[in-house]
Amino acid sequence: MSAPWLSLIGLGEDGADALTPAARALITQASLIVGGARHLAMIDAPAERLQWPSPLTDALPRILAQRGRPTVVLASGDPFFYGVGDLIARHIAHDEMFCIPAPSAFSLTAARLKWSQQDCALLSLHGRAFERVTPHLQPRAKIIALSWDETTPARLARDLTLRGMGASRLHVLERLGGPHERVRDACADAFALDDIAPLNTLAIEVDGEGDAPVIPLAPGLPDDWFEHDGQLTKRDIRAVTLSALAPRKDELLWDIGAGAGSIAIEWMLSDPANRAIAIERDAARAARIARNALALGVPDLRVVNGEAPQALADLETPQAIFIGGGADAVTLDFAWSALPRFGRIVVNAVTIETQALLADAYREKSGELLHLQIAHARPIGRFQAFDSAMAVTQWRAVKR
Repeated sequence: MSAPWLSLIGLGEDGADALTPAARALITQASLIVGGARHLAMIDAPAERLQWPSPLTDALPRILAQRGRPTVVLASGDPFFYGVGDLIARHIAHDEMFCIPAPSAFSLTAARLKWSQQDCALLSLHGRAFERVTPHLQPRAKIIALSWDETTPARLARDLTLRGMGASRLHVLERLGGPHERVRDACADAFALDDIAPLNTLAIEVDGEGDAPVIPLAPGLPDDWFEHDGQLTKRDIRAVTLSALAPRKDELLWDIGAGAGSIAIEWMLSDPANRAIAIERDAARAARIARNALALGVPDLRVVNGEAPQALADLETPQAIFIGGGADAVTLDFAWSALPRFGRIVVNAVTIETQALLADAYREKSGELLHLQIAHARPIGRFQAFDSAMAVTQWRAVKR
C-alpha cells in the first residue's frame, strides 16, 4: 500500500475536543468508523459507523473488507496499552496502519497521584481474570489496574482484607480526563465508597507487612499453600526443579503428571508472560490444579485431564517439559521428540524402576543426573533429629 488506510485513534473522556487536527482530519475523511457506543457518540462525522460487536473479532471481516479505503478505529486512550491495537495488528500489516494515541488511564492515574509510572505494576482486570492481581500484592508495591466495572474496587478491598492486607490504600479514579472526573481513596478494611462509575481505574498502595501471605519472588512456595492429596513436588525439590527448568520470558511448559500443579503454577509465577499446560490423568486432581491456579494468581493455566502420551498429541510445542509423576519409556520418548532444539527437560523419579529409566536417558542423551536428598529436623522426645524424605533422582537435559 502507498499509504496507511487504517487509523487507530485514541480518545479520552474529554472527547473530540482534545483530538489533534491530524486526528480530526482522518475522522472526517473516513468511509467507516469503528468503535464502542461511547466513543461513536463523541464523534460528529458523516461516515458509516460500526459499533464493536461481542466478541470484537466479529468486526474483523468488515474492517478487512475496507482495505484501501480510509477507515478509523476509535479506542480508549492508548490503543496499544491493553487496548484493541494488538488485536488489529495481528491481522493487518504494520505499514497499512497509523496510530494517534491519547493519554492512557495508567498515565493519567500516575499524573493525578504523582506516582512514577515506571515504578508501578500496570495491569488490566477488564475482560481478564480478577486473580491476575494476586502475584503483584507485594509489600510497598504500587499497582495501577483497569477495573472490570464498578464492583471491582470493593471486591479488591475484600480480597486485600482477607489476605491480611487491610491497611492497603485504594485510590478509585473515575472518568479520568473528562468533566466528570473524580478521585477518592480509602483503606481496604474500611472501604465504603459507593456510586462508583463503571469506567474507573484502581491504584493500590499495598501494605502487606507481618504474616500476610505474600507470594515470594523466588521459587519454592510453602507446601500448605497448595491444595493436594500428597501428590505434590515438595517445596525444596520444587525449588531445585524450577531452577533446572530455567524459565524464560514468554515460554511454554508442559507439566506431565502434574499432581497439584505446583511446578506449572510456579513456572507461570516466574513471569506474567509465561504459559503452562498441566497434564493430569486423575479428574479430581485436574480440578484441584485449576483451584490452586486461581488461588495463587495464575488463572490462565491450562489443565488437560488425560493420560500421557495420548493427551500430549495435539498440544502446542513447549520450550520446556517437566515429568514428575509416573514417567515411563513411552512418555519420556514422546516428550523428548516434542521438544524443539535447545528445549529443556527435567524428570524427577523416586522409584528404582524410574531411576533406571533416567540412568538410560542420561547415558543416551547426556545432560545431568542428580541424586537429591532432603532431611528436616523432627522432634524425638526432648531432642531433634533429621528425618529424611524419599530421595529423588533428577535427570535434566537440553536437546541439541
